Amino acid sequence: MKRRHFLTFIAPSMISLVTFTIVPLVVAAWLSFQSFGYWTMDARVFVGLRNYAEIMADPSFWQAVGWTLLIMAIVTPTEMFLGFVIALLLDQVSKRHRGIFLALALTTYVSVPVVASYMFKGMFFPGGLGSWLIQLVTGKRLIIDKFTIKSLIILYQIWRDTPFPTLVFFAGLQSLPEELLDAAAIDGAGRLKQLRYITLPHLAPLLMLVAMIVLGALFGMFDPIFVITGMNPVYHADTIMAYNWRTATQFDQLGKANAMALLSVMGSMVLLFPFLHRTWVSQTEER
Repeated sequence: MKRRHFLTFIAPSMISLVTFTIVPLVVAAWLSFQSFGYWTMDARVFVGLRNYAEIMADPSFWQAVGWTLLIMAIVTPTEMFLGFVIALLLDQVSKRHRGIFLALALTTYVSVPVVASYMFKGMFFPGGLGSWLIQLVTGKRLIIDKFTIKSLIILYQIWRDTPFPTLVFFAGLQSLPEELLDAAAIDGAGRLKQLRYITLPHLAPLLMLVAMIVLGALFGMFDPIFVITGMNPVYHADTIMAYNWRTATQFDQLGKANAMALLSVMGSMVLLFPFLHRTWVSQTEER
């Protein structure tokens, strides 16, 4: 392919990348060295690294970081495990009825996050179906406190996003050669050994891909925090993005919020780098 044709093909992507990614990052980096608010945008004061120093010394920021990492540690493996199990079950369903189950499985994932958050909140807050069932089974009312709110946030994230790994793993199972499974069965390998030595290695690249996407999405989680907690600080349930929003809107510290956003981008890159490196190595080995 000629260079001119190559540049023509990649030009739209490069323009979009520069316009919507590089330029905002550069602007955010410049603003992160300044102190200003909504009403003092025209009177910005250059403060150097003071915003970063304040963030590093802010216990609320580190609390948000810890809570975000805890969500990742619980939700990511749970979603991947449930998605894999459901994908295996869907693979056993006849092709005639498979579309119905896939459509039902994707119902929560295709819904607007804010709408899904309000639906989920309505089920467990007073008067909701989930709250009523819990009272029916345990005989006690569901008390909305810090532990309950955090549990609902984790449960919501699993409920809404599990269909994504389900769909990806199901698609991967469709590309699994039947000859390998048949040969393994003839050699006496049971279902568990087939899963361990054939299915899982075949889906390994997809496992890495799903893990990266899920972690990236959880790192920027905001909608369920905003809806379920109502941004009430008494619950101490701010994620990094929620605390960033609070810093910008409630504390009116836009310079500090830009610094926090930049640190969040760098943190997500550090978090995802091992997955990207592993994916690159596996692709190189295949070649």
